[in-house]
Amino acid sequence: MTERAPLRVQFIHGLEGSPQGSKARLLDEHFDTRTPSMDTSDFEGCVARQAEVLADFGPDVLVGSSFGGAVAVALLSRGHWTGPTLLLAQAARHYDPAAALPEDRSVWLVHGLGDTLIDIEESRALARTGTPGRVRLIEVDDDHPLHRSVERGDLIEWVEALAGEAHTASEVPRSRS
Repeated sequence: MTERAPLRVQFIHGLEGSPQGSKARLLDEHFDTRTPSMDTSDFEGCVARQAEVLADFGPDVLVGSSFGGAVAVALLSRGHWTGPTLLLAQAARHYDPAAALPEDRSVWLVHGLGDTLIDIEESRALARTGTPGRVRLIEVDDDHPLHRSVERGDLIEWVEALAGEAHTASEVPRSRS
């Protein structure tokens, strides 16, 4: 029996986050993870940096947290990334009220009901822009940094489940009309 290679995850941290933050460290413990450092005062520079790492690393799943979620949505909408994406307390609509998910992309959004920094309505609105059946909104009893969810290991479960769902969807032949 051959051993499966670990999932490759690219993590985009938030404004206050870093490659040494709790989410980045947790992901690194469980997956082959890249968390590029970036100057969060330069949004376009962040998008360019993450696109460069995406092209070089070729992750299985892209994870963006808060500001990093806004960067991830920009990568999706500009075609730099088409794979499964996990957005944690995403801030895409905070930066661009017209932000939308491209069609036919697997995107899961997780947002804490107790988030006092980014209104959960922004994730609800963003989720409605994606393709039904490919977008999932998960509302959790948590704060903006999703402390409890990270401590419980939910983040790991979400990444694994999203990767598994996306893998299964890609194996199912699409019917032709």
